[in-house]
Amino acid sequence: MKAYGTYFQNDEKRPLVYGEVNLINPPRRRLRGEPLKEGVAVEPVLVGFCGTDHELMKMGRRGQLDAKFPAGERRLINGHEGVVWVPSENRFAIVLIRGGDCVDPTRYTEDERYFEYGCDQADGLFCDRMYVNPDMLLHIPEGHVHDGKLDLSFAKRMVFPDPFSCMLFQLERMEDLGGAHNFRQAARRHGVSLEEGRRIAADEVFARTVIFGLGTTGMFVGDLIRRAHPGAKIVLVARSEETSPKVRFALEQTGGVYVRSDYASNGELAGAICEALGGRATLFIGTSGANVEHEIAFQHKVLGCNGVYNSFSLGPRVSFDTMPFGFENHLIFGSINFRQDHMEEAIRILAGSRYGEIVELIDREHFAADPIRAYEEEIYAKGAPLKTAVVWNDRYIDMNR
Repeated sequence: MKAYGTYFQNDEKRPLVYGEVNLINPPRRRLRGEPLKEGVAVEPVLVGFCGTDHELMKMGRRGQLDAKFPAGERRLINGHEGVVWVPSENRFAIVLIRGGDCVDPTRYTEDERYFEYGCDQADGLFCDRMYVNPDMLLHIPEGHVHDGKLDLSFAKRMVFPDPFSCMLFQLERMEDLGGAHNFRQAARRHGVSLEEGRRIAADEVFARTVIFGLGTTGMFVGDLIRRAHPGAKIVLVARSEETSPKVRFALEQTGGVYVRSDYASNGELAGAICEALGGRATLFIGTSGANVEHEIAFQHKVLGCNGVYNSFSLGPRVSFDTMPFGFENHLIFGSINFRQDHMEEAIRILAGSRYGEIVELIDREHFAADPIRAYEEEIYAKGAPLKTAVVWNDRYIDMNR
């Protein structure tokens, strides 16, 4: 079957192309031990643009996409955020992006394999049709479909289950590691059992939290920390002006305070962060993609004794001086993935959220006419919207709801 869509290829001048694509439908499994299943045909309805799409385009320009292509193909249809229509089931669905031959996608091991629709070895949503393992088509909550069409306001929110799921996993991971890291000290300090100490430590790790970077991931993790640990002091750090709509919206969602990264030196910035926190950080989350993250945390000592460093950025190299690192008992971790239960919870939370307010639409025909220009000059350019999406098939969308 053929369809029109965008796809990545290894080409210095044309790494991203809109055109006719030959669709494939190899059998895939959701998890290890489950049967291989051919995909069912779905029609993407509204699709969001992710920073990963931009990085994949740059990889294609450098000729580095071979490992990302589906087996036997020299291209990858991109797109992994959005809503699809399932004709055979007469319903809308959210695609569970990650699957494969692994017991748990958050803990896959060297002998396990995974795939990601639109990102890694499996075609994605920027296409008129695609194929999805039927076990990986998640239901949407009731109340958002009227006369067979999906509410636009709801569809906008549904470009976020993938990154929001990642942040739900991050919350789980920080609670697990924070509790395990400090529970003996917490139990002794509070005079309670080790089991109770673990619960206390899992909460106290968020006492003074720095979120360095204010994209959607930083905003989401701050929101989730506020929901789960209302006593947390959250300081958001980014370069945007304090009066920008992005900063105002983020502070409303997270209940945090803001420190703008516009100081003459990193030392001054570090001092401002600690002042806003009321001390050194118990938790430092890097989401900016900039090397300065680890310098602020370690070299300038924003991360306090027994503190946890969550490296969620892709690209920076994290380094630290082993002398203070060892004696201050820091814990560094990095992990990017999620399970189906995270995505189902993300869909539920997002359905009642305001996050559709930060999504702006780009016209499909305008985008398809020159997708590289759209990426570089509109979607990922300086001053671009916090999130951009495209209505891929308007016959399934109620644009007035």
